[in-house]
Amino acid sequence: MTQFTKNFFIFFLCLFLFVSSFPGTALAAAAWPDNVSAQADGAILIDADTGTILWGKNIHNQYFPASITKVMTALLVIENCQLDDTVTFSHDAVFNVESGSSNAGINEGDQLSVKDCLYALLLRSANESANALAEHVAGSREAFADMMNAKAKELGCTNTHFANPSGLNNPDHYTSPYDMALIAKAAFQNPVFEEIDSTTYYKLPPNSIDKEGLAISPGHKMMKKSTPYYYPDIVGGKTGYTTLAGNTLVTCAQRNGLKLIAVILKGSTPQYWADTRNLMEFGFNNFTSLKAAEYEKTYSSITNDLNFSGLSITRPEALVLDPDSRIVLPKTADFYDAKPELSYDISNGDPENAIARINYRYKDRVVGSTFLEINHSLVESAVKSKLADAPGNTEEASPEAVDASTDRAAQAYREKALRPFEIPLTAWIILGSVGFIIVAGGLAFFFIYRKHRDEQETLIRREQRLKRLKESGVSADEFDSLLQQRRGIYTSRKKGWKKNKFKFR
Repeated sequence: MTQFTKNFFIFFLCLFLFVSSFPGTALAAAAWPDNVSAQADGAILIDADTGTILWGKNIHNQYFPASITKVMTALLVIENCQLDDTVTFSHDAVFNVESGSSNAGINEGDQLSVKDCLYALLLRSANESANALAEHVAGSREAFADMMNAKAKELGCTNTHFANPSGLNNPDHYTSPYDMALIAKAAFQNPVFEEIDSTTYYKLPPNSIDKEGLAISPGHKMMKKSTPYYYPDIVGGKTGYTTLAGNTLVTCAQRNGLKLIAVILKGSTPQYWADTRNLMEFGFNNFTSLKAAEYEKTYSSITNDLNFSGLSITRPEALVLDPDSRIVLPKTADFYDAKPELSYDISNGDPENAIARINYRYKDRVVGSTFLEINHSLVESAVKSKLADAPGNTEEASPEAVDASTDRAAQAYREKALRPFEIPLTAWIILGSVGFIIVAGGLAFFFIYRKHRDEQETLIRREQRLKRLKESGVSADEFDSLLQQRRGIYTSRKKGWKKNKFKFR
């Protein structure tokens, strides 16, 4: 083996050892907690901020929801009405309900504000209020059900179909624990819904039946200090029951910055209260909610050149992380166990200044996200400075001009930031050169190795030949002389063959 060949072997061995020295994965992250159970047929616990599933049982199976349907009804009403709008109760709204079902004692022709109707809906679970609100928003209960289904689809529900605004029995009226959790998450993110649903006492105005007005309180026993089921961390919730649905329950609770939502479907009394408490305690004892901006280092200090038609800002603060976005993790895990994944998939519901989303994945599940946003205040400050320094400008720029210029600048940068990633020509040249060196080196090594192998094989064959000659009693010199004679005879015959070949043409 030549010295050059030895050097090549040493080089590739070192390269292999260098690459192998990097571990394929970091230390294994802590296991996802699962030490809880529920007796209900379907149950789920999610983080209300991120939507992360913390625990679940039959979460995509379909069940009758009963009156927890009214969570969706209330959310749609709040999104499509003013609270001081007047609702008139029709004959159909009051009497098209099952006998003995929940009501607030409201009669045909009575008028209440949307706000009062919502309190009757969520605290009293009044079915006539659900019907009247549906008619007020969409003109009919059927049209409102179509809105409910459209909203459910918008929220990501795939195993849900609503047939009415109240939740009374209907074979085409069903949901799943996961879908109902998505609906509850959206509802508890709405401050109006949360304020109404968390109320423990409300008095409805007088009507044609009750001249004094009806005092109402929620049916959710975990909200009442006078019951053994009271839960001090509760935010709000909604109960439901029909003979087909069994006991259903939506509950929201908050402790130490962690906000949880539990859904129980096809439960039984009083076990569904215990199931909910167990799920909540499991969540609070095993998980924590962290603001991504307080921990994220990879994207939190990116120096970007914001350059729009001569306006240049090179500052680390040019891009900032959304300060309120959270991720949820097991308490035994570290923030950096969650792996960030940068995505430019921005939707209409995301922050206006967002140019990218950072999704955090813990093992096989997404545990939250945050947004990389243009620092609007920084851009606005630079715009004001540019307008003030403009030639011929003697007056301070108007707020309208500043806002318009800021919006144009931010939009220009957003479009620039969202362009497909491009590799500069210099980088391509460097990459090409490195690739050529690697290929050329590999080919050189191959040919050197092959030449060395051929030399080794020739040497082995010679040694074998000498061994056979020695055994046959012929010396190497005699063998070489005989070989030269044979070559001379072969050469003479070949020349004679060529001469005759041309002679007979």
